[in-house]
Amino acid sequence: MSKIIYYSFSDLEKLKSELNHLITVERISISQQIADARDKGDLSENAEYDAAKEAQGLLEMKISKLESQIASARVLDTSKLASDKVLLYSKIEIKNLTTGGILNYILVPDSETNIVEKKIAISSPIGKGLLGKKVGEVVKINIPAGSVNFEIISISR
Repeated sequence: MSKIIYYSFSDLEKLKSELNHLITVERISISQQIADARDKGDLSENAEYDAAKEAQGLLEMKISKLESQIASARVLDTSKLASDKVLLYSKIEIKNLTTGGILNYILVPDSETNIVEKKIAISSPIGKGLLGKKVGEVVKINIPAGSVNFEIISISR
């Protein structure tokens, strides 16, 4: 049984769009590459044919993985989530009480993690430590650099 994965509506649509592209464009392209390589003669010594068949196998694995992800996906309507405590898709502002630095993050499922966009996984040490907490609470979180106290300054959607 597949593990349920939560997505925002837009992120699930991105997955569906990627799957559609792989099926309607990439699959056809690789099929054409295989046909072209096959037309060149002896398949036992045809490197182009072997490369195209390998690419086809990798593509089919990727398609299968995306289909599985989409099948186990659940859309989370972020507009209906409470904003009085930290939940999945919460936009949070926290203060590192050791350094005084202010950090802004969005808690997301593992599949959407992107540190450049300040999206951290809910399963990360910081995500786990903040989950369910409210504005004003001080949370001690064990991170690779040691224990750090964070104060939750704000929570929004």
